[in-house]
Amino acid sequence: METQKKVAVIGLGNIGKAVANNLVNNKHNIIVATRNADEASDFAAQSGGFAKSTTIEEAINTADIIIPAIWFGAFKDFFNDNGNSLQGKIIIDVSNPIAPDGNGGFKKIIGEMESAGELNKAILPKGAKLVKAFGTLGAGTLASSSNHEPEKDVLFYASDDMEINKDIEDVIRQTGFEPLRVGGIDQSIRIEVFGDLHEFGKLGKAVNIEEAKSKL
Repeated sequence: METQKKVAVIGLGNIGKAVANNLVNNKHNIIVATRNADEASDFAAQSGGFAKSTTIEEAINTADIIIPAIWFGAFKDFFNDNGNSLQGKIIIDVSNPIAPDGNGGFKKIIGEMESAGELNKAILPKGAKLVKAFGTLGAGTLASSSNHEPEKDVLFYASDDMEINKDIEDVIRQTGFEPLRVGGIDQSIRIEVFGDLHEFGKLGKAVNIEEAKSKL
């Protein structure tokens, strides 16, 4: 019998909390960690026993799949601070390279044709594996569309390593969505904010598997 991969969500901002809640609501055991230990402890205390709070260091050491729900600009320090511990781990990058534009909206903070996925892959610690996922929908839709009926909504992902795709798809299903791979990390721009497969891009909404396949 295959052992289920251990998942750690690091950071409990809007996206991190939505992903963690979806896993807990679907009765999956997870690890949560933040720089604010009380925040992680409070989340675990309300999880019905499905979440365990630890330090960030312990979460990385214990889990197989790490979901750093952190700002795009924080990845460099995260990788530098935890490089040795991240070797052999699967890292799910949920980030979007955006910032407020001063007019109530958002702007891209990297080159028009650059993606967070490709830039983070370039600084990835040796031996770690990167996947782009979970950032394709806004936090509100991640929370409200989990376990949509009669058909589950899709979460797109991008990965270069075909050997880990099953693990990624298992985690996506555990959050109440249907996984669909768009290609390698070089396609991650499509599933980041303003991309054609992002809720806040051309796609415009959560879609089911048939709708999603028609957009690829």
